[in-house]
Amino acid sequence: MMDRILLADDDVELAELLVEYLGTEGFIVDTAHDGEVALEKAQTNQYKLIILDVMMPKLNGFDVLRQLRLQSQVPVLMLTARGDDVDSVVGLEIGADDYLAKPCNPRVLIAHMRAIMRRADQIHTKDNRLENLQIDDIEIQRGARVVLREGKAVMMTSTEFSVLEILMQQAGSVVTKEQLSEQALGRKHGAYDRSLDMHISNLRKKLGHDSQGAERIKTVRGMGYQYLRSQDA
Repeated sequence: MMDRILLADDDVELAELLVEYLGTEGFIVDTAHDGEVALEKAQTNQYKLIILDVMMPKLNGFDVLRQLRLQSQVPVLMLTARGDDVDSVVGLEIGADDYLAKPCNPRVLIAHMRAIMRRADQIHTKDNRLENLQIDDIEIQRGARVVLREGKAVMMTSTEFSVLEILMQQAGSVVTKEQLSEQALGRKHGAYDRSLDMHISNLRKKLGHDSQGAERIKTVRGMGYQYLRSQDA
């Protein structure tokens, strides 16, 4: 069964080329060339993934994503201007699963897409044989792929869930950025890649501090991150 995705980009010529290429890779591609149409299609159709360009008329990609995240956790890959770190950071802050600078190699685009969709598939594939993880008041129900804080569900993107699961599995130990990138993002960590930093920042905001007022996720400079139990803090 072919996966249906939405490609939102105001560059019509580029979009046509990508539609053709993605079609050969087994995707059915809907297109939108402005933000209003992109948001309407995203809200009224079921997509496996949305590719969302930042710079679009009527509504930019950030505005589309903000409104979309009010009601949907559909995986989103944002396309940003080459070298514009601000765009990539903002996109991740408001709920993008990943970003890619354009122009980009179509094979790199496919690799990012498939990595995101694998994580999303895990979210929707329930396996009640998996043991839950709980540290203090945070619980991961791994079978249902749900995160609870004090018994209340916390909304997570598929990427955020994967990062948190890996950190909690190895709570008390430092997980390197290289390990997190390969296991959670499905790619090698780049020297200037801010993705993990932003996903960690989002997790900190969503989980808040523990009952003692301490951070749950510690940055270990030059190495990676460590999930802290209350007795480790």
